[in-house]
Amino acid sequence: MKSTAIIFVLFGMALAASVSFAKSGDAADRSSMEVSGEVAVVSSQAGRPVDASQVVVWLVPVDAIRRAQATSEKNHYRLVQKNKHFEPNLLVVPVGTIVDFPNADPWFHNVFSLYRGKRFDLGLYQAGAQRSVKFDRVGPSYLFCNIHPEMKGVVLAVDSELFSTSDKAGHYAIAGVAPGKYQLHVWYENAKPEVLQALQRVVVIGADRVLPPISVQAVSQTQSGHKNKYGQDYDPDTLKSDY
Repeated sequence: MKSTAIIFVLFGMALAASVSFAKSGDAADRSSMEVSGEVAVVSSQAGRPVDASQVVVWLVPVDAIRRAQATSEKNHYRLVQKNKHFEPNLLVVPVGTIVDFPNADPWFHNVFSLYRGKRFDLGLYQAGAQRSVKFDRVGPSYLFCNIHPEMKGVVLAVDSELFSTSDKAGHYAIAGVAPGKYQLHVWYENAKPEVLQALQRVVVIGADRVLPPISVQAVSQTQSGHKNKYGQDYDPDTLKSDY
């Protein structure tokens, strides 16, 4: 009789512990959730909203310890060269990330970035080959190919793993955000640095999971050619070749 009572007591303790663990797990899930927001891109000429895609928004924890944990290295990212394009043409990564550049075209490529951000030159490599770069500097790195001037892309390294890129309608969502205080950052290729700087603000994430609306003033971009990695114009004879 006494042994039966002991068994029931032990069973009750185990059940209570499992319920307590489940509740704590649920609380942990609730403590790190998705936040969302909207951005609008306003043309400096028309003065009206335009395509709001490819605006990058990221959150940096104000707490220095949490910030250090948020920027830990993750798995490799991939930016493929295909059909004489970079896919995707905008890649956002946490600073310190290694990005692989596989060549999925049937011809040679030579990816380089010499203007801002991470400066590198991957040299000439053939179809099926791959080169990699560690993006250890915060900011945009503008990508080009030394053979195909039409190839342009950007790798944006940010000091956080809490980031998102807007869609055409300006919607974005950032997953895994715990309650707390964050510095909000915005980047858009066609915006002036001082405009982006002015958009920075401190936000507090709590019960309200919606971030304040963001309006980005865009500047009109004139189509201008860029130089090759030697600072020279592309060879017009080479551009006529079918590769």
